Amino acid sequence: MNMLVDGEWRTDAYESTDDDGSFQRQETAFRDWVRDDPDAEFQPEAGRYHLYVSYACPWAHRTLVSRALNGLEDAIPVSVVDPYRDDDGWQFTPEKEGCTRDHVHDADYLRELYVRADPDATCRVTVPVLWDTHADTIVNNESREIMRMLETVFDEYATRDVDLYPEGYRDEVDRILDDIYEPINNGVYRAGFATDQGPYDEAVDDLFAALDHWNDVLEDQRYLAGDRLTEADVAMFTTLVRFDSVYHTHFMCNVQYVREYDNLWPYLRDLYQTPRVAETVNMTHITEHYYTTHPVVNPHRIVARGPDLEFDAPHDRDELPGGPPSELVAAGTDG
Repeated sequence: MNMLVDGEWRTDAYESTDDDGSFQRQETAFRDWVRDDPDAEFQPEAGRYHLYVSYACPWAHRTLVSRALNGLEDAIPVSVVDPYRDDDGWQFTPEKEGCTRDHVHDADYLRELYVRADPDATCRVTVPVLWDTHADTIVNNESREIMRMLETVFDEYATRDVDLYPEGYRDEVDRILDDIYEPINNGVYRAGFATDQGPYDEAVDDLFAALDHWNDVLEDQRYLAGDRLTEADVAMFTTLVRFDSVYHTHFMCNVQYVREYDNLWPYLRDLYQTPRVAETVNMTHITEHYYTTHPVVNPHRIVARGPDLEFDAPHDRDELPGGPPSELVAAGTDG
């Protein structure tokens, strides 16, 4: 796989699997925080920060959902890369539907911004990226941390009072985020990129054991942490919404479709139908990216056609306690 090494773009510098054939995700490189503190290097301000995303990427998708739910579209603008990623990495192709130019520096490739932030960078070039236009650098490229920042330090600029990390739920939300990361969020990649039967079998066993567990949990509660929509649901959503269209086939996670689960499938539809969420889903970008960007998995880059999922079908989850924040319901009725 491709990465920067001492600021130079290399196409042969990173092996995604270890000697045993297990997928190994590299740690993200930029881990600073925006803090609501007068002494902080990065302080919250409207228009100061820019978010670089791909609609195809589940990690970037988390930040898009958080941004949309909180109404931070005006405060934190975005640039969207092309879903197709070749040997040159993430690229800006504004002529393509759903993509934009780099609105900050008009770069051709996302890697140019990584080098701008650190001329000696040695890391993979990933989305999302939270960019500080004042300091002209990357603040953070770790999705969970960007999601948390969008949720906790930009309240003054949010147009909706939506709390995805509420007091009284925080320990549980953090626990769930930890619990679903390795078997589910990263588990689909562990299965898809495994190069030996043993690691693949382990990943698939972990994945479906976790999906079975959360399917049982959701029988009696509307959301992962109970009766409140939280960051944990956002993190689960961006994996589940891709599952039947790409992970089941492309990553060989084919023990069961999400749409065959009694509770996970209505839960996914419930989240999709939450106001402002569906507009963050671009299934065309999602399917193009996965089926054309991993030639080791799909050498002919043929994009699978189906399935045609009815995300808008009734879900009956509103019979359970809780529901989306009233601010979101109002936003939905207002269009």
